Amino acid sequence: MDITITPGKLAGTVRAIPSKSQAHRLLICAAFADAPTDLICPQTNRDMDATAACLQALGAQIARTAQGYRVCPVQRLPAAAELPCRDSGSTLRFLLPILGALGVDGVFHMEGRLPQRPLSPLWEEMERMGCALSRPTANTLRCQGRLRPGEYTLDGSISSQFITGLLLALALLPEESHIRLIGNVESRPYISMTQDVMKAFGRHTDNLRVCPGVFRSPGEILVEGDWSNAAFFLTAKALGNPVRVENLRRDSLQGDRAILDLLPALERPAVIAAGDIPDLVPILAVAAACRHGAVFTQIRRLRLKESDRVASVMAMLQALGGSAVADENSLTVFPAALRGGTVDSANDHRIAMSAAIAATVCPEPVTITGAQCTEKSYPQFWQEYCRLGGKYEQYLR
Repeated sequence: MDITITPGKLAGTVRAIPSKSQAHRLLICAAFADAPTDLICPQTNRDMDATAACLQALGAQIARTAQGYRVCPVQRLPAAAELPCRDSGSTLRFLLPILGALGVDGVFHMEGRLPQRPLSPLWEEMERMGCALSRPTANTLRCQGRLRPGEYTLDGSISSQFITGLLLALALLPEESHIRLIGNVESRPYISMTQDVMKAFGRHTDNLRVCPGVFRSPGEILVEGDWSNAAFFLTAKALGNPVRVENLRRDSLQGDRAILDLLPALERPAVIAAGDIPDLVPILAVAAACRHGAVFTQIRRLRLKESDRVASVMAMLQALGGSAVADENSLTVFPAALRGGTVDSANDHRIAMSAAIAATVCPEPVTITGAQCTEKSYPQFWQEYCRLGGKYEQYLR
């Protein structure tokens, strides 16, 4: 689906959708709890559904309700399982070590760019601790064997998702285990979110040490509002659109809550470290182009997202009349009067939504190709955009 947006402003109130990051973690803890759990999560997306489908393949019963999900925990594990993780990196990286902890012979089925996204050093550490991993085909990953308790060592600069996956997995082992982190730990707020969710289920992980125990269901738990997706409409407000965003916790552990401080910082030329907020770079790049420019450092991991986000951000800005340059670990966005044009979403939801917000300051139409990719994290995005006054035509290819 391609979309062409007519120049115009947005106005009104948006309610932030449930946090995808928190929902993944809550679904997993609920699937291995001691009793059913009701997750209050009125909207879902493709990534959440991928995690739910994989947990169902492992024996959990997960049903959609009027308010969210009802999760009945796994009672009997299958000897083997096929896990459809689609193109969700969180689903794969969280559930791969869990599969190893359970000792289930499992095959993950991957889509999009996910087969090319890195799994090292998690892969090597899992093999060192008892599992055998293989790639039967280009789009599948097989895990055999069982992880043993002990000390696990990970480079924290690669992905916090590896650390989250191991924390959740080690909680399922029969003896105490510990994760030792080396290197510069990036996206640390998301590790804290994992620990907070585990604590809600009665599992404490102080100093990344995990003792044997049981996930105790809280009965009912709310998935908080998502700062990552709210960032698009918060940026729209900063660019002169009278938009208000509700359902966000200012005390949230989500790393992308940093958008509150970063948008004001762009009122002058800024240097922004992207290590903890890689998902914010596309929309912040739009804001920087419309203001005084910015230099984004620590961008290596952006090349390994749903698209090469360094390349796709630069291509988006260039298509709209802006400019940016990059080297190995920094992206420089220059101030420019964005005018409009055709943006290739690169099948990346954050590029598509960033281009849509950029359209609110462009005097000429903006066409976004592959605009349906927003279903990955925000299926209601175009509906909300229209409700706020955005005008567009869509074309099916």
